[in-house]
Amino acid sequence: MGVLKKFEQRLEGLVNGTFAKVFKSEVQPVEIAGALQRECDNNATIWNRDRTVVPNDFIVELSTPDFERLSPYSGQLGDELAGMVRDYAKQQRYTFMGPIKVNLEKAADLDTGLYRVRSRTLASSSSQQAPQGPDPSASGRRPGGQGYPQPGAGAAPPMPAAPPPGAGPRPGGYGYPQAGQPGGAAHGARTRYWVEVNGARHQISRPTLVLGRSTEADVRIDDPGVSRRHCEIRTGTPSTIQDLGSTNGIVVDGQHTTRATLRDGSRIVVGSTTIIYRQAEG
Repeated sequence: MGVLKKFEQRLEGLVNGTFAKVFKSEVQPVEIAGALQRECDNNATIWNRDRTVVPNDFIVELSTPDFERLSPYSGQLGDELAGMVRDYAKQQRYTFMGPIKVNLEKAADLDTGLYRVRSRTLASSSSQQAPQGPDPSASGRRPGGQGYPQPGAGAAPPMPAAPPPGAGPRPGGYGYPQAGQPGGAAHGARTRYWVEVNGARHQISRPTLVLGRSTEADVRIDDPGVSRRHCEIRTGTPSTIQDLGSTNGIVVDGQHTTRATLRDGSRIVVGSTTIIYRQAEG
């Protein structure tokens, strides 16, 4: 069973208790969980053959109405989200530089139902010698996402003083240069791909991206008109989109289709949701 599905089931078990009001919010916790997974994937830094470091400090920005609904439960929700990040990191063999923290913040520029995730790699004073990793002997989540055991003496080789060439800060996370700013570009020009869904930006870091209502989709779309695995975007020259046998089909730049070529700015409609496909050099 996938990490997101387990997270969703844990929350469903609490829906008649503490988390009852959370589910009245336009933003669903499982959407935030999926965004945190993508934030780890998009900002992973390879230190050496055996260690890939991901962010451990996350801020989830919410609209004022969503923040007011969720803030009374921010501590418990943060615990659940931090536990989900820990489980996902264990699955992907990611490591951390410090304790996992997930905090909610209000953003006045966001409308109801929209959210934004920022992240950074924040080292604790006791983790200067080696990145932290998920404790293989532990089970379940830790309160507050903190208190993960440090690797034992000699359990990991000393961490290099700086990341290897080309493994610097990733665009988009807080504490990282934005794309196009000095220090944010990789060596040599390359094409970056992403989609914008309901105001949220999702990087496409792999050759394919599946969109759908399922928690196992790469980008989850909470729309009753969207199938569990609705469509797939393949990046390349050119990039394309393929319907995956969905119930309601796809509309690309105003045309009903089962397969289409994408260009920067292409508008994709699935159910009642509009997706903007983007690509840029550098």
